[in-house]
Amino acid sequence: MRKIVRNLLAGSGVLALTLTLAGTASYAGGHKVDKPTLTGWASLAAGTFVPGSEPSGALVTGNLNGFTAPFADQPVQGFSGIVNNGDGTFDVLSDNGYGNQANSGDFLLRVQKLAPVFRTGKVDVLGGVNLTDPAGKVPWKLTRDDRVLTGADFDVESIQQVADGSYWIGDEFGPYLLHFDRAGRLLDAPVALDGVIAPETAARTGGTATTRSSKGFEGLAQSPDGRYLSALLEGSIAGDPAGSLRLNEFDLRAGRYTGKHSSYQLDNPDFAIGDAIAIDKDRFLFIERDNGQGTTAVTKKIYLADKRDRNHDGALDKKLVVDLMSIANPRKLGGFGPTFTFPFQTIEDVVILDDHTIAVLNDNNFPFSTGRSATAADNNEWITITLPESLHPDKRLIK
Repeated sequence: MRKIVRNLLAGSGVLALTLTLAGTASYAGGHKVDKPTLTGWASLAAGTFVPGSEPSGALVTGNLNGFTAPFADQPVQGFSGIVNNGDGTFDVLSDNGYGNQANSGDFLLRVQKLAPVFRTGKVDVLGGVNLTDPAGKVPWKLTRDDRVLTGADFDVESIQQVADGSYWIGDEFGPYLLHFDRAGRLLDAPVALDGVIAPETAARTGGTATTRSSKGFEGLAQSPDGRYLSALLEGSIAGDPAGSLRLNEFDLRAGRYTGKHSSYQLDNPDFAIGDAIAIDKDRFLFIERDNGQGTTAVTKKIYLADKRDRNHDGALDKKLVVDLMSIANPRKLGGFGPTFTFPFQTIEDVVILDDHTIAVLNDNNFPFSTGRSATAADNNEWITITLPESLHPDKRLIK
């Protein structure tokens, strides 16, 4: 038996997260876990804004669920990708803004630095960096002359940090891969994927779209050796089977796609992907979801996907890891009952903490999503789940 104790420094509080592991049996709170179990819950209020930032939301319309636009500052919201810093803090990617290109020109793209404090059920906001293009790497006209990037320029949905500390980010408007330094400055021209054109790029270039809007790179995984990225499209490409999604290999050393791709088959062509991360060189965790929220939320699942295709059907093998609508909650964390549900429209972040533990975050689509209450904007919730079986992740992918 071995005991793993992590002291996570989170703002003014220190969280002691203790997990005792024995073989393939997992323990949470001193009790053996025979099903996925909630072991941590924290929440960041929907109305959390970056202090002293710029106004935003001038073009936001519709039911704002208790908020009034425009907002005096930039919201800390919409988490669509996560990086574990290994010290109790996480870099979390805010997505493109307010739901579409037309209304998000005053939303500044940003990587937030956050720390969950499960002892108090809160999330500390510790800063962050805006994404910019000071060197003019984007060859077309941006929304702002100062080259600060906005939700009208890119729809950023996934993120990986590589060995030199820089970030690779997946976008949906191209779809593009974007390479930024730690200060958020774009280092290279956006990298397109041959044959895949989103409607936003088609409108700008006069080309023909080959995938639907908001169906670009939703997941981005890194190989254990750090050489390759696997970029997962959220939607099918024209000509591919309905619900078949391409996982595309990108060579970081060469700075180009290798031409290799695997296929992932959605349970239903109307479903979508929330995130994709690597477990090892062959296996991944994928979030697959329906479009429901609250009482209409049914399918919110995390699958283990294996590209070795042992059943020879031409797609990644799938094994259910967690049904996010049915998580054991014996300690009634967050004030919820013994069965915890995560009934959000968009759940877009998963990160492996250790062999038996993952963290999952929702994207609250501020101020529009109403998964917890039909009349109130969703908070950003941050949960940890202990699994009954080890994921056996490659240790190079765990911080």
